[in-house]
Amino acid sequence: MPLLALAVLLASLQHAASAGAGQFTYNGFAVASLAVDGAARVAPSGLLVLTNGTVAMTGHALHPSPLQFREPTSNGTGTVRSFSASFVFAIVGQYLHLSSHGLAFFVSRTRSLSTTMPFQYLGLLNTTDGAGAASNHILAVEFDTVLNYEFGDINNNHVGIDVDSLRSVAAERAGYYADADADGSVFRDLSLFSREAMQVWVDYDGRSTVLDVTLAPVGVPRPKKPLLSRAVDLAAVVPAEAYVGFSSSTGVMACSHYVLGWSFALDGAAPPLDVSRLPDYPRPSSKPGRRRKVLAIVLPIAAVAAAAVVTVAAVLVCVRRRMEYAELREDWEAEFGAHRFAYKDLHRATGGFADKRLIGQGGSGEVYRGVLPRCNAEVAVKRVSDESRQGMKEFVAEVASMGRLRHRNLVPLLGYCRRKGELLLVYMYMPNGSLEKLLYDQGSKVTLGWDQRFRIIKDIAAGLLYLHEEWEQVIVHRDIKPSNVLLDDEMNGRLGDFGLARLYDHGASSYTTRVVGTTGYLAPELMRTGKANPATDVFAFGAFLLEVACGRRPIEQGMEGEDFALVDHVLGHCLSGSLMEAVDSKLQDDYDAEEVCLALKLGLLCSHPLASERPSMRQVVQYLDGGAAFPELALTNLNAGKLM
Repeated sequence: MPLLALAVLLASLQHAASAGAGQFTYNGFAVASLAVDGAARVAPSGLLVLTNGTVAMTGHALHPSPLQFREPTSNGTGTVRSFSASFVFAIVGQYLHLSSHGLAFFVSRTRSLSTTMPFQYLGLLNTTDGAGAASNHILAVEFDTVLNYEFGDINNNHVGIDVDSLRSVAAERAGYYADADADGSVFRDLSLFSREAMQVWVDYDGRSTVLDVTLAPVGVPRPKKPLLSRAVDLAAVVPAEAYVGFSSSTGVMACSHYVLGWSFALDGAAPPLDVSRLPDYPRPSSKPGRRRKVLAIVLPIAAVAAAAVVTVAAVLVCVRRRMEYAELREDWEAEFGAHRFAYKDLHRATGGFADKRLIGQGGSGEVYRGVLPRCNAEVAVKRVSDESRQGMKEFVAEVASMGRLRHRNLVPLLGYCRRKGELLLVYMYMPNGSLEKLLYDQGSKVTLGWDQRFRIIKDIAAGLLYLHEEWEQVIVHRDIKPSNVLLDDEMNGRLGDFGLARLYDHGASSYTTRVVGTTGYLAPELMRTGKANPATDVFAFGAFLLEVACGRRPIEQGMEGEDFALVDHVLGHCLSGSLMEAVDSKLQDDYDAEEVCLALKLGLLCSHPLASERPSMRQVVQYLDGGAAFPELALTNLNAGKLM
C-alpha cells in the first residue's frame, strides 16, 4: 500500500508539473483534478463520464487552470502559440443506429458554462449566441451525431471546426484517410455513435494559422493526412489565458459520452497516449452474461416460493397499478421507440396530472407541467384526444419526424406516449408561459413593450420560414396564435404545439382535407378546399401580427352582439389615414412608429383574401429585417374582399 500511494502521489505531481509548463498527459483521469459540472464526473476506474444517458443534459470537463496561449509581451497581445491535443472518446447510445447529440473539444476564455444548453448547442452556447457572436471567444472541434439545419450541418455524422459559433467554418463526414497508398487517399467512413472508441489529434500551427483535425479508430496509427485542415486565425478568438476541455449534451435519446485519455502541449506535439493503460467503458450487450444466466435459474425458483406467500390483495393491487399505467403499444412502434415516453414516467412527472400542475387548456387538450424523474428535466405534457383520421402509424411517424426539428424559435417536441383514447405529446418546458397570457391577463406582472413584441413577431416569422422552406420537408403548423407562442427564459418567442401540424415533401401537395384550427386565424380558402398549405399559415400569421400590435383578438363579440373583425378594423384605419389609432393602447405611444406601421400593413397583406397575393414567409422575414422594401398595399383589393 505505501508503494501504491507513493506511485499515485508521484503521478499527480508529474501531471501538475507538466500542466504548469503547458503540457499534460492523462492516461485515464483517476489522479486528474479536472473542473467538472453538469452530468460530468470521473468514475473510480478513471473514466471521464461527460453525460450518463439522461435526456436534455450537459456535461463539461476542463483542465482546472488556464493555459498561456499567447507569447508573453509587455501588452499581453502576442501571437497565439501553437498547440496540440490528443484524446480518445466514445459515444454509446441505447440504439446502435440512433444517436443523441455529440461532444466537442474546445478552447474558451472562461470555464463557466452554466448558461449553456443541451440538444443542438452541445453544451457550448445557447439560443442567443449559438448562431455566432464575436464576443463568444470560443474555438471548438465538434463531433456531432445530429443533422441540424439551423447551423448548416452537412449530415448526422460529421466533424466540424467552430469559431465563436456552432455554424462550422469547415466540416467533413466522420472518417479517416488510411495510409495504404502513398498519398493517403483511401478514405474510410467511421460512425461516431458506433460505440467504438476513437482517437483524435488536434494541431494548430501558430505561424501558418492552420488547424488540423485527424480522426482514427483506437489502435490505428495516426493517419498522415488529416480529416480537416483549415486556416483559422485565432488572434481575435483565443485570449492570452484560456481554458481547454470537453463539452457534450444529450437530446431525447439515451446516450452517454466518455473520454478515456487526453494529452495536451503548447509549442509542440501532444505526448502520445498509452492506449493499453486507458480505462474501459460500458457497452450495451445483446449477449446474456453470467449474472443473467444465474438469474434465469434463480428467478423461477424464487417466483415459485414467492407465489406461496403472495396474498390476493397484493395481486389486486398489482393488477390495478398495471391498469393505471397501461399503454397502447404495437409492434410497428419499435422503429420510433427513441421518441416514446413511458406513461408511468409522465404520470409521475406531472403528479398524476394534478390540477395544480395544469398550465394550459384549450380545445385540443390540457397541458401540464412536469419534471421527468430520471433526469430532473422540466417538460410540458399535452394530453390530446386520439381522433386523427390519419392512420396512427403515419401520425406517430410524423411526431417522430417533428421531434427532429431544431430551431431556436420552435419549442422542441421531445416525444409522445399513447394510451386508450388519448395521445400525450411531450415538449420542452417554457418558463415564461404563453404570449396570450402576457397580452390579455390583467393580473400579469409583465407588460410587453413594443420592442419585445416586435422581437417575438420576428422570432415566429423565422420559425415559420424554417418549417416551410428550410427543413427537409414542408411543415404546415395549422394553428398559429398567441396561445401557441411560448416564451423561454430569455423572452424569445418559440412556436409550439405541433398537435395539428402536417408535413409533406417539398414540391408535393398537401393531402390534408380536414379543416382544423381556430376561428379568426383560418384562411378563406380552407372552407372551400380543406387543404392546409404554407399560404394558410401565412394568413394565420397575418392575424397574429395584427393581434400582437393591436392587443385585440381577431374576432370579438361587441356589447350589442355584433362581431368585431380586427382585420376590418385595421383596414378601416388604414383607409382613413389613422393607422396609429389601431395600436394597443397599453403601449401608451411608447413604440417605434415605423415598425408598428410595417407590422400593421404586413398583417393586412398576409391576411389577403387571395392566397396568391400573400407573401411567402421568406418575404415576410425580409420585410421585418429590412432586407427588402415593403410593397405598396393595394387597399382597394383588400377592401373588396371581406376576410371574415
